[in-house]
Amino acid sequence: MAVLKVASNANAALTLPAILAAAYGWTGANYNIGLKNTENGIVCRFSPEPSGYLHIGHAKAALLNSYFAYEYGDKRGTLICRFDDSNPSKESEEFRESILRDLSLLGVIPDQMYEACIGLIKSGKAYADNTIKEIMQDQRMKGIACACRDMSPRESLAHIEEMKSGSEEGLQWCIRAKISVDDTNKALQDPVIYRCNHEPHHRTGSTWKIYPTYDFCAPFLDSIEQVTHALRTNEYRDRNPQYHWMQEALGLRKVEIWDFSRLNFVRTVLSKRKLTAIVDKGVVWGWDDPRMPTVRGIRRRGCTIPALREFILKQGPSQNIVNMDWTRFWAINKKYIDPVAARYTAIPSLNAVTALIDGVEATTSAEKPKYKNPSLGTKKVIFSKEIIISQDDAQHFKENERVTLMNWGNAIVSRITTDPATGKVLTLNLKLDLESDVKLTEKKITWLAKDSSNMVPIKLYTFDHLISKDKIEKDEDFASFLTNPSEFSLKDDTIQFDRTGYLRVDQAYCDGQPAVMFNIPTGKGA
Repeated sequence: MAVLKVASNANAALTLPAILAAAYGWTGANYNIGLKNTENGIVCRFSPEPSGYLHIGHAKAALLNSYFAYEYGDKRGTLICRFDDSNPSKESEEFRESILRDLSLLGVIPDQMYEACIGLIKSGKAYADNTIKEIMQDQRMKGIACACRDMSPRESLAHIEEMKSGSEEGLQWCIRAKISVDDTNKALQDPVIYRCNHEPHHRTGSTWKIYPTYDFCAPFLDSIEQVTHALRTNEYRDRNPQYHWMQEALGLRKVEIWDFSRLNFVRTVLSKRKLTAIVDKGVVWGWDDPRMPTVRGIRRRGCTIPALREFILKQGPSQNIVNMDWTRFWAINKKYIDPVAARYTAIPSLNAVTALIDGVEATTSAEKPKYKNPSLGTKKVIFSKEIIISQDDAQHFKENERVTLMNWGNAIVSRITTDPATGKVLTLNLKLDLESDVKLTEKKITWLAKDSSNMVPIKLYTFDHLISKDKIEKDEDFASFLTNPSEFSLKDDTIQFDRTGYLRVDQAYCDGQPAVMFNIPTGKGA
């Protein structure tokens, strides 16, 4: 049984009950990447920062780590979920709990550092520095040592004590690893490994005033928690030498690294900072807005978890960087929703046209299949002498033309009454022609009985991409390319409206309030 360990970088660790993760026996991608030292099973970790909701890029990292921990090699391994919660200014318990819930949906059931820092200072491998941030950045660009680099360990230890107490003097200092001042790899230019933060921590409160940076946390915790392989995105590639320097300087076991490409999508931002700004400015409804690339957002739009897993695992651990198009993603999702989406009929209420059916006197009804899948059951179709159809369909009718009324049969358009001023169709007269072949007609029309008692009002949303440009360059303001939602006028069910598409029911019809539904892309122009 693989064990999920949920840990925290803020000087404490937690464990949850062991949960068996989903098996990935198929992938369609190349997973034979030649990882070393796998004989005793692989221990991987996923370390999100609880400063936002999981997005689809995080899902890739989580699922790939889960795959290699549980499916790679001869022995089943372990997946550790460790929260990188060492910056209380950006974190909250809400985000932490949401990440745990979203990981569970995906099937990823996933005070020593301070003393280690003291050890580095005593051995001359770290020092305290109070250089102003802008000057520090300039010194790094020029490869110049700061004035504090040759400070004695004794002085540095005094400063870290001030930092630990949160004093006004301590807030001016940070601790830097003593690696290099002029290495061409900027990640090796004496990185900061501890800094002050007065903000109360979402979990530990005001116990600590100083926190380790990710550059110090990751190599330290990976080693002591027995992680065997650190799988992470290749944005950290320049930090790989730094990662191993930390472990060697601390006298810790070396952890193997494999980096894979980030998951990038056209017309999408995955920067947590930018997504937070979008939410905070009220551009979207929240982190679960259907336009957001968060796990919750794409699920609310109608994505199924099996489709999300399949899409990500098909990308595999490749190191090639590509900008994905959403069409592939939604095409995979359609494969999962099509067999279970019951078919219904909806007519746009704006300028809907009443059609009079000649020869129909009484209102009758019949049970029709919701779809070819019999397990979905049947729906009641009401036949009456007055039906409504969409204005768009009526605009394309010609007198004496034969059309098909879906779930009824053929009818001949005998009369069209239009408004001379606007050209809109006001009424239609149709004559049933049920003996003719429906396969021979060009136009198949959806309709509803006008006096139907089982009709409910709905509000249907179709969304464009959140970003209007395929790729935003670094010097461009992403806010300039934000788009707005397009509004066309059974909670969490997926259904299909004939000739309209697949929809997810976000809010069911209740107490006279319209049902709210979101259109689910299918890969065609998504």
